Amino acid sequence: MTNTVESLFDTGLERYKAGESAESLIPVFKEVCDRAPKTSAAWVCLAWLYLLDNKPNLAYKAGQKAVKLNPQDPQARINLALAMLETKQKGLREHIDIAQQLIFVNEEWSDEIKNSIEDGLSRKPDWQSLTKVKNWLFEK
Repeated sequence: MTNTVESLFDTGLERYKAGESAESLIPVFKEVCDRAPKTSAAWVCLAWLYLLDNKPNLAYKAGQKAVKLNPQDPQARINLALAMLETKQKGLREHIDIAQQLIFVNEEWSDEIKNSIEDGLSRKPDWQSLTKVKNWLFEK
């Protein structure tokens, strides 16, 4: 029996939260994206996993898709900005500014982004791009 897209996504998230490596979870989220290509949350997760696994070009493509599907998702914007930073592309400031506005008006999103950044830095402590983005988002 095949897993539903929802159960595959939920299982992938649980495995991630349990500390499983990005590398082993990428195929799970790729399958979710293949089977449900309009699910922005899956593209957000896939972009994040690619970033953790040092695949910024793939993260950029997944991040673009996530932002296109849901332009109001601050994590999608942040992932795309990170991928742009790591692939030395221009225009990432727009995504940082929009993410900053979104988290400014929604405290829950702000907390989620802070947790996400801390998680990213705990999994990849020398992640300079994420440290830069964190400073841009939260320094007053």
